[in-house]
Amino acid sequence: MVSTSTPQGHATHDVTNQAPPLAPYDASDDPVLLEGLRREGAGWAEEDIRRLGLRAGSAEAQEWADLANRHEPELRTHDRYGNRIDEVDFHPSWHHLMRTAVAEGLAGAPWADARPGAHVVRTAGGLVWGHTEAGHGCPTSMTYAAIPALRRQPELAKVYEPLLTGREYEPALAVPTEKRGLLAGMGMTEKQGGSDVRTNTTVATPTAEPGVYTLRGHKWFTSAPMCDVFLVLAQAPEGLSCFFVPRVLPDGSRNAFRIQRLKEKLGNRSNASSEPEFDGTVAWLVGPEGHGVKTIIEMVNCTRLDCVMMSATLMRKTLVEAGHHVRHRSAFGARLVDQPLMRNVLADLALESEAATTLTLRLAGAADRAVRGDAGEASFRRIATAVGKYWVTKRGPAFTAEALECLGGNGYVEESGMPRHYREAPLLSIWEGSGNVNALDVLRALRRDRATAEALFGELALAEGTDARLDAAVARLKQLLTTVSEAGARRLVEHMALTLQASLLVRHAPAAVADAFCATRLGGDWGHAFGTLPDAADLGTILERALPGGN
Repeated sequence: MVSTSTPQGHATHDVTNQAPPLAPYDASDDPVLLEGLRREGAGWAEEDIRRLGLRAGSAEAQEWADLANRHEPELRTHDRYGNRIDEVDFHPSWHHLMRTAVAEGLAGAPWADARPGAHVVRTAGGLVWGHTEAGHGCPTSMTYAAIPALRRQPELAKVYEPLLTGREYEPALAVPTEKRGLLAGMGMTEKQGGSDVRTNTTVATPTAEPGVYTLRGHKWFTSAPMCDVFLVLAQAPEGLSCFFVPRVLPDGSRNAFRIQRLKEKLGNRSNASSEPEFDGTVAWLVGPEGHGVKTIIEMVNCTRLDCVMMSATLMRKTLVEAGHHVRHRSAFGARLVDQPLMRNVLADLALESEAATTLTLRLAGAADRAVRGDAGEASFRRIATAVGKYWVTKRGPAFTAEALECLGGNGYVEESGMPRHYREAPLLSIWEGSGNVNALDVLRALRRDRATAEALFGELALAEGTDARLDAAVARLKQLLTTVSEAGARRLVEHMALTLQASLLVRHAPAAVADAFCATRLGGDWGHAFGTLPDAADLGTILERALPGGN
């Protein structure tokens, strides 16, 4: 009888033509990032960004990212004795990621740093540390964004701001003032209204103590429920107002913050998003009654910038993954990276990534200068952040899908990490106002404050005369502004975004990059998918700049 089993110790084949693991690698090995860091006045932190980039690309940090998403947070509503505790348990990898992010100043630290460029440094840090995973960027983003809103109530800010800007991560719930560092979340949306927060039904009732209220109601999508404090919108006697809600009260008792369930989300699985209910929940008023939207809008501006940053990070991360794969994979007798059509795809992705990163850092520079009193930069930030939030986050899903396809079937397998990135991409367009909300916000800014349009066109004028296609796009934008309607808001904002990105690249990027971007995004010499750059595009120069280690 002939045995058909494979002899022990012998394999049926050798593994060849597969890319080796990417990690360890340097997530800061990106000239676009480092040039932008210096240009926006934060070159003094380049050594720290490079150090963080090496840590982000380490095998250890990449494993933390994988484990934090494989072992999702679990809700515990009660302890073993039946006491209501409303706690969420995380895998240790989540805490490793959070501890690093907070220690590196990616939460509230810039607000305590007087150096010009401190907010740019935080954004640059996010652009490299975000190469790990996106979920833990939610609590750090909200903590960063809570500071300017909290400053509307100076007596609260005096107590809590030093803790929110600290670099200590203490995950256990405790009296906030007894901890060395705090994290902040926010509770705005409700199931009946979503972005239309003025329809909120949560009620705030004044108590006998001035400035103290009790809340009764619910929230529909409150991320990071294990944060220490929250900014919450509720209806006070004078209208929608903003409130400061701690999870643990000053006397050590738990505030009423009942987590009904955690969301089963498409992506962002490492991060807990919850539906909390308030019933007698103690809260402190932040800003005047009836000014809830005005109080919290600065928080939204900050988190919208982070949406742009995280989308740009996701683009860069998946481009690096795709570039690594095609350098080591061969088909039809040649390396993928040497094949003309693959080079076109990668170069087109590289253009999109560079435009997104450059715009992100410009927005961070505007934010930094705005908080230091620059009125012109504040006006530019007001409109350009909404423009960037709309466009860069819209480009993310298509970009990520194309980068995944560069890996072929390998990219569709969960172990590659690419499916996790693909699931993450749509969130950033939804979070902090969907595409429609941001497009309409741009129209609102233009109608309410003439200075925003003046600031935008002042920025575009800095590149005037350097590229005929850009000049034509600016002229067309001016024409669109005279006829735009709400139904045409997306078309207007898309044109704004492309024109702004092109102006930045014309001024700051190599000629090959700027020319290819203007030819395709403004000049119409482009198809409808990535990989349709014209024959005249200098693919070699674009790829040499974009891919670490050469092309």
